[in-house]
Amino acid sequence: MADILPIRTQLGESPLWDADSRAIWFIDIRAPALHCLDVAAGKVKTWPMPEPIGSLGLCKSGRLLLALQHSVQLFDARTGKRELFVTLEEEPEHNRLNDGKVAPDGAFWVGSMDAETNLRRPTGVLYRITVEGRIERKAHGLKVSNGLAWSADGRTMFHSDSSLQWIKRYRHEGGVLSDEKIIATPDDKAGRPDGAATDVEGGYWSAGVSAGCLNRWSAHGELLERVTLPVPNPTMPCFSGDDMKTVYVTSLTRTVHEHAGAMVRLRLAVAGVPIARFPL
Repeated sequence: MADILPIRTQLGESPLWDADSRAIWFIDIRAPALHCLDVAAGKVKTWPMPEPIGSLGLCKSGRLLLALQHSVQLFDARTGKRELFVTLEEEPEHNRLNDGKVAPDGAFWVGSMDAETNLRRPTGVLYRITVEGRIERKAHGLKVSNGLAWSADGRTMFHSDSSLQWIKRYRHEGGVLSDEKIIATPDDKAGRPDGAATDVEGGYWSAGVSAGCLNRWSAHGELLERVTLPVPNPTMPCFSGDDMKTVYVTSLTRTVHEHAGAMVRLRLAVAGVPIARFPL
């Protein structure tokens, strides 16, 4: 049974567990805003953003990485100050950055997408951004880059495209990808792949944004489990807690529904893989 939290977003995304502060960071792309949920107190603090924000990452210093429309910026929540880290200069005007995570290799991986929803041109790119600020293009021809997650040993990377409706698996070694393979092509009924997270047993938990569910896929593309959620359009799960078995899921407001845009919390039997911190 999932708990429905008193949080509503237009396009909630990128929940991230901060074990140090016992908090869940998340964003509202359309507001646009960065939010922080104090898990114990149940209170949310908000920082408005000047442009769409697609994802975030934690830094070892306690700062955050924020993927804004065409740039990645460092943010200090204590002062509210932002500092430009890199600009994705080759991104077309109609694109924006979307799903991103700090990988086990210590780099920030982030993809872009065509933000003009009526067109969805394949102009998205998947980037790897190192601590030195080096920008590497890892994939192109994407419509809605999404679903980044890594196995517990860091040697398998998952990636999805919500519009092209595929989930891919790669071999990952030190930022180098190989053995690319499409493992699943979930349709609207099954749940188009949105944000995702991995568990310690190798499962890939994908938010089925069109079907109100979480789908747990094996690395070979077998659907291992399906969890129905009380929100119609879930966008991304996040494992949290001391045992990493409490999952928070963001959602978006797309239809008229009493829980549209809510955040939900549930317990799973398997623990999640912790997300790395950017070494700054």
